[in-house]
Amino acid sequence: MTRGGVAGDRVARAILHSLPRAIMMIRTGCVAFVRRVGRIGRVVGPGQEGRATRADDGSAMIEFVGLSVVLLIPFVYLFLCVFAVQRAAFGVTQAAREAGRAFATADSETQGMDRARLAAQLALADQGVPGAPQVRFAPEGADCGAGDPGDGAATLEPGASFVVCVRTVVALPGTGALFSGITDVTVNGQFTVVIDQFRADRRETQP
Repeated sequence: MTRGGVAGDRVARAILHSLPRAIMMIRTGCVAFVRRVGRIGRVVGPGQEGRATRADDGSAMIEFVGLSVVLLIPFVYLFLCVFAVQRAAFGVTQAAREAGRAFATADSETQGMDRARLAAQLALADQGVPGAPQVRFAPEGADCGAGDPGDGAATLEPGASFVVCVRTVVALPGTGALFSGITDVTVNGQFTVVIDQFRADRRETQP
């Protein structure tokens, strides 16, 4: 059973909400340009039917290029932001799944925690998400998107169940160190681990 969540989903929803508006702006700009060209085509002199003056033709081209730059750059940036957040969301979900499986197949709980953290880091690196993720072992039913889902519930007791939480921070493209921490988006993934009740008890003996 898996469930991926994004703690910064408000940022992602805001970005996605802005995409239709950006597309509408581009469409409006194109329509305005076509109308502008149409007006130029109608301003002709005797013997020049269907031809615009050079001055108007150059002016229309400059307007089109300027409008394209103004509208397309924000649209491309919004697309890159959505892509970065969605890639990280998919990465943490995959990382939580791999971490849970790595722990469940370990020979001991200590080994399982080490394997889980390594598996989560490799899964995120495979998706191009840098940095070491935060891995927690929360009680069954915990919400990894909460501020503190809990930790220390990892066990290899047959029939036991707990939640693996993987959390990482994604920096939006082009923000750099100047806006670090302001525009960052926290992304969470979780996976519910169920230890096979017919397997041998691999819990470590308490001293």
